[in-house]
Amino acid sequence: MKVLLTGAAGFIGSRVGSALRADGHDVVGVDVLLPAAHGPDPQLPPGCHQVDVRDGPSLAPLLAGVDLVCHQAAMVGAGVDAADAPAYGGHNDLATTVLLAQMFAAGVRRLVLASSMVVYGQGRYACPAHGPVDPLPRRRADLDAGIFEHRCPLGGEELQWRLVDEDAALRPRSLYAASKTAQEHYALAWSESTGGSVVALRYHNVYGPGMPRDTPYSGVAAIFRSSIEKGEPPKVFEDGGQMRDFVHLDDVAAANVAATSEREGFTAVNVCSGQPISIREVATALCDARDGALSPVVTGQYRSGDVRHIVADPARAAEVLGFRAAVDPRDGLRQFAFAPLR
Repeated sequence: MKVLLTGAAGFIGSRVGSALRADGHDVVGVDVLLPAAHGPDPQLPPGCHQVDVRDGPSLAPLLAGVDLVCHQAAMVGAGVDAADAPAYGGHNDLATTVLLAQMFAAGVRRLVLASSMVVYGQGRYACPAHGPVDPLPRRRADLDAGIFEHRCPLGGEELQWRLVDEDAALRPRSLYAASKTAQEHYALAWSESTGGSVVALRYHNVYGPGMPRDTPYSGVAAIFRSSIEKGEPPKVFEDGGQMRDFVHLDDVAAANVAATSEREGFTAVNVCSGQPISIREVATALCDARDGALSPVVTGQYRSGDVRHIVADPARAAEVLGFRAAVDPRDGLRQFAFAPLR
């Protein structure tokens, strides 16, 4: 199968490209090489074209003979401040609409879309007294007092996190989240209007070799790694009890290969390890793997808008794609402690 891969030079895209080729696909890559993601002297990998997906006329010739598009290109991270909104809207949403229009013109009817767990917003919770509830945003006064768990909006009880499945409401709470939600909505509308198929892969916390370091958009695992390499203890916000699902880059690539199988309509699936781990455990695992001389510092500080817990349900990916993560996060994090970073 001939696949057009956007974001082909990126952290995730480059590994997805390798996995697709290993599976026998003919891959044509494109990447705009944003300096924030690739540094000041980026290099195009073999078979990759420097193309901005927003540039329809440049994109169109590359879609000739393509069977499926694997759309990884995106500006990532939560955003530094509100001034980043046009960049997210442009690189993520406008680019996706241009891509979908060019796919329609070229007769390409299959899309694998890199989405994200951020579309779920605060995640899913239950109250011991009132059952499933939608929590209100955490109050600044509570956070200042070190009260980090969500409280029931009905009775004030401390809420308990639950696995988030793909039927959960989409409630974006950052610029990046808003842009990924919009991507999914455009892809769904395109699927219904054209009869095309879309598999939206909702990545959870991806980590692995080649992860970008020391940028405003770096993931928390890379931030912890950078601190440890400088001889500084990694700083953990809140009380470190925030629960997440960390999924290895190799598993993300495997999920993309699985998503190339023939499907109809729009399908969203979580791409996750299925093994919850706290942020404090992530920092501790990296410290212990390096030399054990450092320990995380739990600061009690917080960032406004941070999500307390979001942990994925892996069942639909197993059922629909036959995908199950192979890398245990604790093993993967030990390897990541020494992996090269970008």
